[in-house]
Amino acid sequence: MASSDPAAARAVRIHPSDNVATLLDDARPGIVQILGAERLNVTAVEPVAAGHKIALHAVAKGDPVLKYGFPIGHAVRALNAGEWVHLHNLASNYDERSSSLDVDTGAPTDTAHAYR
Repeated sequence: MASSDPAAARAVRIHPSDNVATLLDDARPGIVQILGAERLNVTAVEPVAAGHKIALHAVAKGDPVLKYGFPIGHAVRALNAGEWVHLHNLASNYDERSSSLDVDTGAPTDTAHAYR
């Protein structure tokens, strides 16, 4: 059941099979209301910026991360419910370099010498 706390951050689960939701508001550690076909809550364990993904439940290392009902990548380590899901813990199944990109800027970190 979803919280009715008006101060809680909100996120949207796009497809019922998704194991991540996208934040509509900046989230601080605490309750996040998950909107979608099934309304529920997840407890953010760290700050997560609006537009970023939060894990809805634990995801084992190597397991698919699902958004839009499709795998958008796989967990490079075990993820806990409420964790920020981004470049530091998610790798694309289509771009092998994705997990080596800078977590803040998205810039390649394996070709830094090319930019000097």
